[in-house]
Amino acid sequence: MSVESQSVTNQKTAIAPMLSVRNGARAIEFYKTAFGAAELFRVDSEDGAVVARLSVGTAEFWLADESPEHLNFSPESLGGGSVRIVMTVEDPNAAFDRAVAAGATVVWPVSDQYGWRLGRIVDPFGHHWEIGKQLEDGS
Repeated sequence: MSVESQSVTNQKTAIAPMLSVRNGARAIEFYKTAFGAAELFRVDSEDGAVVARLSVGTAEFWLADESPEHLNFSPESLGGGSVRIVMTVEDPNAAFDRAVAAGATVVWPVSDQYGWRLGRIVDPFGHHWEIGKQLEDGS
């Protein structure tokens, strides 16, 4: 194994989505209420735009106000999104209900399917979240 490939293999790798939204400050509050998110990092610009790093448990994601000048558009501007976020939790029903109570819209309710207990919501900013957990018996 080359030195280059060893260094790449020894690196901790993480992939975290960066969600573009129209109102970053409001989005942060939604994710705190809906998912129990914690704010790990936040920058507020003078014009009110926000960039933030959030976590739900040990999972992290970022959000930023859309900036068309940098080709960053929210699903609201695009008329939909091309990515669904899968959030694996211990109690999908409770997490799903909490998100709906916070203002998310049900795409399909939590049910058992394909070896998962899973439901799908769309948040007020147009991002789709599948909330679930793998079933132990795989059915």
